[in-house]
Amino acid sequence: MTLLFKIGFLEVGWVDFIDVFLVSILLYQIYKLIRGSIAVNIFLGILALYLIYLIVQAAQMELLATILGQFMGVGVLAMIILFQPEIRKFLLVIGRGTEFRENIFKTITNWRSQYHDDFDIQQIMEAAKTLKATRTGALVVFSRDTELKFYAETGDALNAEVNKRLLLSIFNKNSPLHDGAVIIHKGRIKAARCVLPVSENDHLPATFGLRHRSALGMSENTDTLVMAISEETGRLILARNGKFLKALKLKQVEQKILEYLHNDEPANWEELHVGETEAESPTSNS
Repeated sequence: MTLLFKIGFLEVGWVDFIDVFLVSILLYQIYKLIRGSIAVNIFLGILALYLIYLIVQAAQMELLATILGQFMGVGVLAMIILFQPEIRKFLLVIGRGTEFRENIFKTITNWRSQYHDDFDIQQIMEAAKTLKATRTGALVVFSRDTELKFYAETGDALNAEVNKRLLLSIFNKNSPLHDGAVIIHKGRIKAARCVLPVSENDHLPATFGLRHRSALGMSENTDTLVMAISEETGRLILARNGKFLKALKLKQVEQKILEYLHNDEPANWEELHVGETEAESPTSNS
């Protein structure tokens, strides 16, 4: 190991420096995932207990060190149980961040983009316009890569072609299918009345109802784009990767949906090319 510098008896090399740097990044990413939830208090409690264990061990308090050591021995298993949702979210973030599929399966990506050129986005936009105008609640999930079978099975299978009349019928207040989400994959409505995970983020605007929180929760847990329309106000938001855009014009909604389906999203997802709107992250207090 190449020596970088020495502090007393402690020798610090480049490998140690890189090791500390990578651990710092890992801890920061974990903090970002659990920030705003009750999990952060549990994490800080476990971290404090571990620091106490190190101090007790260094002070050679054998009895207390033994007791804490037994607890730390099952600490990894306990953390997996306590932080199961956060660990799952962390792995999903890693999976979404890789470009493995884009590089290895380029031909599949090209085929998928060609298919979506035939996707009639106008049917979605006309339905959204009517739903907003009539203040009819709606929740639509766009999935580019997967069929979301787990979520689709919570609702009723349709496998129908996307069209305005069908969407309006599904979300009609008197329809038995209106209470839940519609999942659209490869230009077809796979299922309706689907149950979505609700975001546990405590920093969402107080005006957000269950539909908007479900849209954020689905975007946090899956690689999807979700459109939600409020039944009370007619407000439309788009959610992606735990972030949301509101006060969108319909042309901007169309732009973001097409970018997602064509796998052509900008590095900064909030970036818009048509007019101006208000972009926010879940930590915004508005």
